Amino acid sequence: MIDLRSDTVTQPTKEMLETILESKFGDDGRVGSNGRGEDNTINELEDLAAEMTGKEAALYLNSGTMGNNSALMTYCRPGDKVLVDTQQHILKSEKGMFSDRFGQLIPVLYNYDENGCPVLNEVENELKKGNIKLLCVENSHNSRGGSVIPLEHLAEMKKLADKYNVPVHMDGARLFNAAISLGVDASEICRYVDSVMFCVSKGLGAPVGSLVCSSKEFIHNLRDSRKLLGGNMRQAGVIAAPGIYALRHNVAKLKNDHDNAALLSRSLADLKKVQVQQNVQTNIVMIDTSKTGLKADEYCEKLSKKGIGARPAQVPDHIRLVFHLGISREDTLKTIEIIRELDGEL
Repeated sequence: MIDLRSDTVTQPTKEMLETILESKFGDDGRVGSNGRGEDNTINELEDLAAEMTGKEAALYLNSGTMGNNSALMTYCRPGDKVLVDTQQHILKSEKGMFSDRFGQLIPVLYNYDENGCPVLNEVENELKKGNIKLLCVENSHNSRGGSVIPLEHLAEMKKLADKYNVPVHMDGARLFNAAISLGVDASEICRYVDSVMFCVSKGLGAPVGSLVCSSKEFIHNLRDSRKLLGGNMRQAGVIAAPGIYALRHNVAKLKNDHDNAALLSRSLADLKKVQVQQNVQTNIVMIDTSKTGLKADEYCEKLSKKGIGARPAQVPDHIRLVFHLGISREDTLKTIEIIRELDGEL
């Protein structure tokens, strides 16, 4: 099976796993006077993450969902208004902080333009009304085909947020994909946000975990939010060590995933039944199945029978293909062949 369901299906390499045997562990839940836990491997990962994002400090969490939810809990209280885009993962998939049962935050929506960027006048119009506690942005954007926000656009968003004294949180689950696409260090992107969450368990290939990076004060408070969500960990250096390896060895490899995604997009531009995303910027390719007569899950089932793993996207009548470390150029060419073959059968 050529598994393109997500970049979360990556498998750790032998070299990555061997780092666990070489690492020293402690009780991360026991925080000392320095505000750090006792697991030296987790501390090393957090310091590396802070350095790479240009922030003062970082905190390791078991998932991106916990990272985003902990950040929103730290910034906000029930009933606060949070400015999010209409397709943002925090709102559409993770949901918890906007649920009546849990976070009870109130989403205030803005849209994206045809270039895949937040509409700045909509953002400002909502900020002008007041009572916005937090502005959230996603980069790269999962439901928008892995689109990336240019630095100048991020700078304008940050300028607006600062004008109205509203902090900015970035869901940067695939932050390093965005950085590779823009040709900059991740820290250049993170200059324009007050906090950022990124995952080591997606394209970077580590088995588990995400980090939130921000100021020392924010991370201190975030640690309390993580504990409330049941996120305290003990000798979790066993999962942090592969994260260190991922950040030190796998960031540059993301370009291979982008190249494979772009190759598939170019090669399938002429199909008759499905429309394949053409403005591919990172490792995600969206395919519009609305003209096939099949629901998205039915189209995925047909692909599965031919040896391709795919899944419906959050956008109606679309499927999502996600390229990652486990997908070779040969796999990509085979996928192109199979999708073209299926298109001819429909």
